[in-house]
Amino acid sequence: MGALLLGKPVSDRIRAEVGAEIARLAPHAPYPPGLAVILVGNDPASAIYVRNKQRACEKVGIHSVSRLLPSDTGELTLLACIEEFNEDPHIHGILVQLPLPSPEHEATAIESIAPLKDVDGFHPLNVAKLFEGRPYLVPSTPAGILELLALHQVPIVDSRVVIIGASNIVGKPLALCILHHGAVVTICHKYTRDLAAISREADILVTAVGRQKLVTADMVKPGAVVVDVGITLVDGHAVGDVDFAPVAEKASLLTPVPGGVGPLTIALLLANTLKAYKTILGLA
Repeated sequence: MGALLLGKPVSDRIRAEVGAEIARLAPHAPYPPGLAVILVGNDPASAIYVRNKQRACEKVGIHSVSRLLPSDTGELTLLACIEEFNEDPHIHGILVQLPLPSPEHEATAIESIAPLKDVDGFHPLNVAKLFEGRPYLVPSTPAGILELLALHQVPIVDSRVVIIGASNIVGKPLALCILHHGAVVTICHKYTRDLAAISREADILVTAVGRQKLVTADMVKPGAVVVDVGITLVDGHAVGDVDFAPVAEKASLLTPVPGGVGPLTIALLLANTLKAYKTILGLA
């Protein structure tokens, strides 16, 4: 059975490093870093995630502000809220919790965030910087996957990487990150023919779809590293895209769900907030 790629040890290290750096900067800065989270509607999963972010911020010394807006909030009201945080010198990171109740507002909301404060890394300017290979703020989940692979000394240069899922949040930015690290990258999606034949070529297989047992053992090359980002709730329990037990018999390394990539997402958000803070205030 392959070894587990656990996210908590990496998450704990990153959080400790962020907290130590904030403490080091405190005597030289007029105020601590600040993160603003905007939540529209009352989606329970999003509300829990926002609370977890608040607790994580408090532990490392980041000032956290949450703005809860009703589900029928209009676009102009949402943009006014974002602009308020854009102008607030005590706020260095802004995050609009997705998905929004009105998905047609998402692109406009993301584009209205000041690029220097875009800790999700979704603003078009930050996407362009990532595309060019000179990233400023990288989306948390792809950055977390890179940290996880680095900890376990998984070679990326000249590796064949297959990513199942072409979202703007995970699949596409991860493909760019991996490409800039020297890998040969293939992105698969719902229109991909003979997915199993492609996935079996992967030295590193990443799946981020949200479909239980999408990746079965026959889709995995023996000795491959398998990273499962997908989450589906089954009878109240989170499961990933990977048919875990059979795949674990073939993979050399495999992330569990929960406990794999998940703990890294908030940790890298904290790291992005610290980076934005240092950039905005010109701190070294």
